[in-house]
Amino acid sequence: MPDHLVSHLTRNTIALILAGGRGSRLMNMTDWRAKPAVPFGGKFRIIDFPLSNCVNSGIRKIGILTQYKADSLIRHLQLGWGFLTGEFGEYVHIMPAQQRHSEDSWYKGTADAVFQNIDILRARNPDYVLVLAGDHIYKMDYAAMIADHVARNADLTIGCIEVSLQEATAFGVMGVDENRRVRAFVEKPENPPVMPGRTDTALASMGIYVFNARFLFEQLIKDADTPGTSHDFGKDIIPAVIDKYLVNAYPFLDMQSGLQSYWRDVGTIDAYFEANMELIGVKPDLNLYDQSWPIWTYQEQTPPAKFVFDDDNRRGSAVDSMVSGGCIISGASVRHSLLFSNVRVNSFTTLENCIVLPQANIGRNCRIKRAIIEKGCEIPEGTVIGENLAEDAKKYHVSPGGIVLVTPDMLGQKLHFVR
Repeated sequence: MPDHLVSHLTRNTIALILAGGRGSRLMNMTDWRAKPAVPFGGKFRIIDFPLSNCVNSGIRKIGILTQYKADSLIRHLQLGWGFLTGEFGEYVHIMPAQQRHSEDSWYKGTADAVFQNIDILRARNPDYVLVLAGDHIYKMDYAAMIADHVARNADLTIGCIEVSLQEATAFGVMGVDENRRVRAFVEKPENPPVMPGRTDTALASMGIYVFNARFLFEQLIKDADTPGTSHDFGKDIIPAVIDKYLVNAYPFLDMQSGLQSYWRDVGTIDAYFEANMELIGVKPDLNLYDQSWPIWTYQEQTPPAKFVFDDDNRRGSAVDSMVSGGCIISGASVRHSLLFSNVRVNSFTTLENCIVLPQANIGRNCRIKRAIIEKGCEIPEGTVIGENLAEDAKKYHVSPGGIVLVTPDMLGQKLHFVR
């Protein structure tokens, strides 16, 4: 499809990012913030990835549907995403629950979150509505997906990834024919349907949907009037439309290699840790240094990272690591770790395979391995973490994969700033 036609399609598309979920599997990391606001990759927040995908795809009309403990998310959006130009019809709007049903009616499901804003959407008169999850890490050209949706005359297109049959039991899974038309959709099936011509692979939903706007509004109203529905796209809307309408599967593949593109659900402590650690590799699957597809964010102005002292037993160093601005490595050793902004690691301390979130201070003579240190932690001098998980579990959260999560609350400390 010619570029000018794709540009026309994106100009007439509104993106809605579902960002109201708690993400309880991230344990204490979401006690005081919504999952999309969780820091990721040294300087970003999770929601920066779908937002950047929108902007880089040419979609500049974006609504963020917020709900659970959204303060830090809203502040991040206000500080980092206010650069779109309203005079040209570009915006990132925060859309809390409109309480259409009653005064205490919060979003009851993914479909209800969109339904509660249906009057706002109608007033803006889009041709297409792009519905996105706000809690996954990936880089994707939504314009290509919308163009495929239009070229195939679909009513609904679902973004999907290829997963093994073992992995598929945790996803919404599609049964498709040879033309990529969706014939079945089941949530977390025990026996997932396989892809055509494959025996060990299924198509799993990414939680990314392109709807024809009028079709979406019709289905939302129908769902709202249906007794017993859970008001969810995967459980209710999609299964109800498969037989009567054209539902298209859009595989998220690398255009050059034809292989599965990078996509991560960082919904557990272990998955979050692994996805961050992958970034430290020599050639990570997610390239944050790709200038053709930048990830936009807000970051406060900080001085360069500094490494001080060069004595034999007191040398400030970081090896095989990512260190953000404002960090001071003062006579400490950092190996295969990721440090967010304004972290201080003090003398005679060793960090190995760690993620340290902003404004944490690691005291002297500490040994810390395979840990996530939350924002603002003050780690006392002489602390040892990661060497005896049974002891660690008495104070901190230890994941099934042996990752130790440390928060200020666990240390008996109070934050003197917002998260």
